[in-house]
Amino acid sequence: MRRGGGGAHFFTGMSGLILLLSAVSFAAGSGGGNPASAGPTYTASSLVNAATNLPGPLAPNTIASLYGTGLAWGTRAITGEDLRGGYLPTRLIGSGVVVHLARIAAPLYYVSPTQINLLVPSSIQPGEYVLQTTLDGRAGPEVRVTLLPAAPGLFLSGAEWAVATRPDGTVVDAQSPARPGEVIVFYATGLGPVTPRVADGELPERAAVIVGRKQFVLRLNGVPVNDDRILYVGVTPGFAGLYQINVALPEDAPDDPEVEIQVGDYGSPRGPKVALRR
Repeated sequence: MRRGGGGAHFFTGMSGLILLLSAVSFAAGSGGGNPASAGPTYTASSLVNAATNLPGPLAPNTIASLYGTGLAWGTRAITGEDLRGGYLPTRLIGSGVVVHLARIAAPLYYVSPTQINLLVPSSIQPGEYVLQTTLDGRAGPEVRVTLLPAAPGLFLSGAEWAVATRPDGTVVDAQSPARPGEVIVFYATGLGPVTPRVADGELPERAAVIVGRKQFVLRLNGVPVNDDRILYVGVTPGFAGLYQINVALPEDAPDDPEVEIQVGDYGSPRGPKVALRR
């Protein structure tokens, strides 16, 4: 871990990203299924926010998962060999899988016969677009995808808890809960554009605050946390599509509060909690 950029703390290395995201709702499926024969099969509703695992509109620079059948010949997760010049690949080595959104090849994290984890290109503006997956030239259906300015989702550990860490990287959970006044970090995707901007699939090298920072709200049990206690909202350097929220918990924070985040008119689903004990 290291610190920088207004108190932000960051995971380092591709192994850290895989470890974080494989432990939460972004975790890939088993990779089972038969090889594709006619082509990939999926629907618009099988494209979900990778943090929440829920369908619905996405946003530029959002990590997403596409579920279906015949999506790949086998299972392939990103490794350091796939990276080129500080960018995610649009095709994992030897996979034959390409996902186009708005005619732009989307950066990929993982492919299997039943699941693809991808990054919505950051250069696409909000609107309605066509997504299509191909496997060695075998084309799947064209499906309509709606992109909003933001589509926040907190990464989850199980169905109940939001992923959170302390600045030293230790995990906040029921066995090691946070305390009122403590600084902790939440992880999310879908918080929209940042400044300085990041290119499609770029692994940012430094902190970059979301453009909607003045419209950002974090609530605990429905009560907004004072903005001066929100220390950083932006990208996690080294990781494409991953955002973090660094917050000094209120001194009067209740036990195990529900956590919500919102950017302007766009909020995360209700339900996740953070492990906290007074």
